[in-house]
Amino acid sequence: MVNKIEIVNQIRAHKQNANLNFRLKEDTHRFTKELFATLFNFPNELEEDLDRLERLFENLVELACWELDKKCSKVWDDYVAQLPEILRKLNLDAEAIYKNDPAATTIEEVYLAYPGFYAIAIYRLSHALYKKGFPIVPRLMTEYAHHVTGVDINPGAVIGEHFFMDHATGIVIGETAIIKDHVKLYQGVTLGALSVAKDLQAIKRHPTIEDHVTIYANATILGGDTVIGANSLIGGNVWLTKSVPPYSLVSHKPEILIRELEKK
Repeated sequence: MVNKIEIVNQIRAHKQNANLNFRLKEDTHRFTKELFATLFNFPNELEEDLDRLERLFENLVELACWELDKKCSKVWDDYVAQLPEILRKLNLDAEAIYKNDPAATTIEEVYLAYPGFYAIAIYRLSHALYKKGFPIVPRLMTEYAHHVTGVDINPGAVIGEHFFMDHATGIVIGETAIIKDHVKLYQGVTLGALSVAKDLQAIKRHPTIEDHVTIYANATILGGDTVIGANSLIGGNVWLTKSVPPYSLVSHKPEILIRELEKK
C-alpha cells in the first residue's frame, strides 16, 4: 500500500524554491489582458480601470518582489505615467500594419485580429517594466503573448517606431536585439545569439537592425556585432552572422533541378 505521508515528505524535500508560486503566472496573465483592454477598448471607464490595474499590480508586487523592503512597489506611478507614450507608439505600429498589409481592410481589424500587433503591444507594455528592473513579470507578460501569438519577443529588446510584423508566427527577437524605425519582419524571422557562455550574458548578444529594413520569412540573423544596414532587404531563408552595409540585398538562391522521369 502506498504511504501517502512518506511521498508527501519526499516531494517537499525536493521542492527547492520557496519563492515559486504559480499564482504569479496566472495573475500576470490577467494583468496583461486587462492592461491591453484598458488601452484599446472603447468606451471604458479609464479611471476605474486604472484603479483596478493598480490593485492587480499590488498583488504582483506581493508575489514577485521577494526583497523585504519591496522596493519594486514604487514602480506603479511611474509606469502609469508612461502609458500615454506607449499607446502613441502602438498606434503607429497599428498604422504601419494597416498601410503595409493589403489584407487589412480596417484599422479595427489590426487591433482586434492581428497577432503581430498583440505581440508588439505586450512587448511595449512589458519593456517599460523591464527597464525599471521589475522582476520576472515582464518576462511572464511576453511569454503570455508568445503562447497566444507564436511570437517570442524578450522584454529587454529595444524596438523603434512604426514596427510591422506580417503574419508574425514564429518570430524570435532576443533580449539584446536593437530594432530601429520602420522595420518590417515576416513570419519565422529569428534575431538571435551565437552560442555564448553564461558568464557573458551581460554583453550584447543579438543583432542590430537599422531603419527601413525588411526581413523576409524564415531568415536567421545572429550575433551581437551583426548590424543590418539601413534600407536593406534580407530575403527569405537567409542565414547571416556578419554585418551588411546600408542598401544591401541579401538573398538565398535555391538550386533548381528538373527531374527526368524514366519512361517505362
